[in-house]
Amino acid sequence: MTTGSHPAPLSIRLARAEDPGEIDRLYDICVRTAAWGRDASGLLAEHRLLGDIFVGPYLACAPDLAWVLATEEVQGTPSRPVGYFLAVADTVSFEDKLEHEWWPRLRAQGPRQPAQPGSPDVWLHSYVENPPRTPADITSLYPAHIHVDLLPEAQGNGHGRRLWTTAINALRDRGVPGVHLGVAARNTNAQGFYHHLGFHLLTETPDTKFFGMRL
Repeated sequence: MTTGSHPAPLSIRLARAEDPGEIDRLYDICVRTAAWGRDASGLLAEHRLLGDIFVGPYLACAPDLAWVLATEEVQGTPSRPVGYFLAVADTVSFEDKLEHEWWPRLRAQGPRQPAQPGSPDVWLHSYVENPPRTPADITSLYPAHIHVDLLPEAQGNGHGRRLWTTAINALRDRGVPGVHLGVAARNTNAQGFYHHLGFHLLTETPDTKFFGMRL
């Protein structure tokens, strides 16, 4: 809701991880920011699968470290997420749990639509079949990791930093010594944001740059 030209205030709260409507909204944000920070709706046939890879596991396995940036509830108007910040304190345990509890379910479902050769959907299917593991030389020093997406309307005005502060304080309270994240090599805006927060480059592939920060 807006009043005149003023945007609706945005607040940080834990994600409602068992609310199907909230899950759908966060999956939608994932798709709308997947093309190097821009909308990937027109690039994917299986929108739902993208969220099943990059959002659903966090809501299912680490809901206490899943926050959303959302409009406030006003006079019966429901709170509406416009971004999220998902964290995991122990990446190795998280990846182990997904291999036993999450990926088998998705594999059993099989492709929901045929993937066109060379399309991003082919990559999504291969990801489910053979999820990458984070290298041990990263997790040994930076065991936590984060995944952040904000819609354009939520970017700027310090919202990303507010989310960051909330999550990092929670990880520090747990005694986590370091955190890492992966950023698409083409997403230079996100890379600049993380550099500004104090992250440094750990390693990179042609497609992804990995950044870390000691806590």
